[in-house]
Amino acid sequence: VQLVESGGGLVEPGGSLRLSCAASGSIFSIYAMGWYRQAPEKQRELVATITTSAGSTNYADSVKGRFTISRDNAKNTAYLQMNSLKPEDTAVYYCYGDLIATTALDEDRYWGQGTQVTVSS
Repeated sequence: VQLVESGGGLVEPGGSLRLSCAASGSIFSIYAMGWYRQAPEKQRELVATITTSAGSTNYADSVKGRFTISRDNAKNTAYLQMNSLKPEDTAVYYCYGDLIATTALDEDRYWGQGTQVTVSS
């Protein structure tokens, strides 16, 4: 099982970016996907989550109203649309998937490789 992220980069304050997280491999079922972020000298923060069945979402207070998480179940892919970006959004963003692999008995969490988001003028 592999999660591949894309979409990070450098953007000016007020700008937008969209992150993607594509899961592939021997996947039986995916239950939820989401993103954490880690800024230098700060604790890791849960940014957004989405369940794959009902599409229920949850956001950190710091991103509510600016970020939107969505998913395409047919593609095993989650997206994080980030608008009105601020310098304090600068961090490495890590996606995850809570899923059962076809070779496993239990649900486990798999991680993407991380993608840098830098908000600066």
